[in-house]
Amino acid sequence: MNKVLEQNITVSGQLSQDDVRTLAAQGVKAIVNNRPDFEEPGQPTNAQLEAVAHGLGVQWVFLPLVAGQKPDLTLAKAYRDAMRAQQGPVHVFCRTGRRSEMIHQAASGLMQESSQGRAFDVLVVGAGTAGISVITSLLNRDSSLRIAVIDPAKTHDYQAAWTLVGGGEYDSAATRKPMEAVIPKGVVWINQPVDTFQPEQNRVTLADGTEVAYQQLVVCPGLKLNWAAIEGLTDTLGSNGVTSNYRYDLAPYTWELVQKTRRGRAIFTQPAMPIKCAGAPQKAMYLSCSEWEQRGVLKDVEVEMYNAGAVVFGVPTFVPPLMEYIKRYGAQVNFAHNLVKIDGPGKVATFEVVGTDGSKTLVEREFDMIHVVPPQVAPDFVAQSPLANAAGWVDVNQHSMQHVRYPNVFALGDAGSMPNAKTTAAIRKQAPIVAANVLRVRQGQPVMNAYDGYGACPLTVEKGKVVLAEFAYGGALAPTFPLNPAVPRRFNWVLKKYVFPALYWFGALKGREWLTACGKVKV
Repeated sequence: MNKVLEQNITVSGQLSQDDVRTLAAQGVKAIVNNRPDFEEPGQPTNAQLEAVAHGLGVQWVFLPLVAGQKPDLTLAKAYRDAMRAQQGPVHVFCRTGRRSEMIHQAASGLMQESSQGRAFDVLVVGAGTAGISVITSLLNRDSSLRIAVIDPAKTHDYQAAWTLVGGGEYDSAATRKPMEAVIPKGVVWINQPVDTFQPEQNRVTLADGTEVAYQQLVVCPGLKLNWAAIEGLTDTLGSNGVTSNYRYDLAPYTWELVQKTRRGRAIFTQPAMPIKCAGAPQKAMYLSCSEWEQRGVLKDVEVEMYNAGAVVFGVPTFVPPLMEYIKRYGAQVNFAHNLVKIDGPGKVATFEVVGTDGSKTLVEREFDMIHVVPPQVAPDFVAQSPLANAAGWVDVNQHSMQHVRYPNVFALGDAGSMPNAKTTAAIRKQAPIVAANVLRVRQGQPVMNAYDGYGACPLTVEKGKVVLAEFAYGGALAPTFPLNPAVPRRFNWVLKKYVFPALYWFGALKGREWLTACGKVKV
């Protein structure tokens, strides 16, 4: 006997082949089988029943649930999606119908959630460095907050160490953890992409159509590495000597190429700003040259840097020591050269060169290995949203990181419009300020204009030495230690390789706000 679950959906126990024919005659358009094969003797197999259904033009869906188990989220979602795809009456069954009812009930909860949405005190978009740091800072100040974080990724990466991976100085596996390992307890993780923002309604819509409501929104999804902007690059990355430390799976390939290179031409590229960690393109070059120097083959390697900009580094204090290393390594630096095309099999890179008169010409260079840094832009769902400025970044005040039009919206990290260097160190300073300002808005208080633009770039000029460049808005020097920041030091190398990773995993991501004050302002 069939039982009605809801309009156009019925349920029963085990079907026979004749039952399938009867259902088809009654106008059923789809049948969902929730019973695994071979549970008891004489049970028709799924394939036997499916063959009858297909012969009658009835769609068949097999979503089995083992007796005694409860439907998990994956099964509930699959059932929900199957139901949404149907255009007519559906019948579901298992041995007695009970398992089918359980699955239907679980899927109905998802569908109700999708239609009604969820609501949180604070909604954070992005579970990278910025997202987890600001969440832990918020919870340190108010543990009662209902917080959710939206991020489709399954893993969390310490990207700052990928330069060291490419230089053979760090294990790539140590830079990655499962996402659930870094999300604080009690925080709801929504493992989906964002589709759109509706700041006027205080809502975010997910890729599956679910709406999530918030009182305060913090946007920090990072930026988009625009690999496709360079013709031919995506087809050859990870092969033909084409690599990049900007991807987890490619940084080890950089080290492989460095080890194999004994002669020939090695090219390193840098696109137009902004990019995350502006020093990373040349750090790859310095570490490679340091390795070749130690092995005695540097004299046989033509090292060339192609920079779309006009300077080696944006803060003048640090240019002289960098130029000394460029001279030491015999590297040729070419400014106003923007990589536009890669022919991997042919080992040819094409650059667009901008002349002093604004004219543009194309220059081709053959290579044996090339380290590419792609252009970097705001994520599409940010750039195309009401939150974005003309350049696509979340439009915020550069000191408070509060949105200029929506006072309950904040941004930090790489997606914000602040004109600071996009670095992990910048986020360390930004997160406590944003957390404090979110709570101030919740309490009806004015926000603090506390962020001074601090950023830091540990420039790995050779294996064992680092120039620790720390600076604020306008290029003002902001050293943490009372030392000449332009001097390469072993101490800074120890910080970069050993101390900073530990501070990241066990400090910043745990809400420990060490060395986070901006100037004289402590939040």
